[in-house]
Amino acid sequence: MGIYLLFLPTYSPALYPILYNDIKESEDARKILSGIEEKNIQAYTSTLTWDEISYVVERIFGKTDSIEVGKRFLNFPFLRFIPVDDEIIRRRQVIWEKYNLKPRDSIHLSCASERNISEIITDDTDFDRLKEITRIPIKQ
Repeated sequence: MGIYLLFLPTYSPALYPILYNDIKESEDARKILSGIEEKNIQAYTSTLTWDEISYVVERIFGKTDSIEVGKRFLNFPFLRFIPVDDEIIRRRQVIWEKYNLKPRDSIHLSCASERNISEIITDDTDFDRLKEITRIPIKQ
C-alpha cells in the first residue's frame, strides 16, 4: 500500500466526482477515491484542499452545496489532513523560489515533504520536473 499526497487542485479531474456525477472523466478519480476508502491507498492532503474544493463548489453551485461538499470532504474515510502551519509556509517559500511553482502548488509540495511523501496523485504536469516527488496521473 502506497503513501500518497492526494493533491486536488481546483481544476483537477479528481474533483469531478464531487462536482459532477455522470461524466466520463469521473471514472478514474472514483477509482482513486475508492482505493482510499478501501485502505488500498494511504492518502494525505493539505488543509488547503478543503478551501479549494469549497471555493469551487460555492462559485459553481452556491453556498448550500459548498457547505455539504465541504462536510463530505472533511469526513471522507481514511483521508488524512496535513495542517498548513508556519513551518509548512516557510518551507513553501524555499520551494517556491527554487522551482518557481505556483504558490499553492508549493504549499502542497511542502506538505508532502512534511510527511516524507514521495508520490503525488495529480494531473498537474508542473510536478514532473521535480526530483523530490513522483507524479502519478489521475487518468490512467
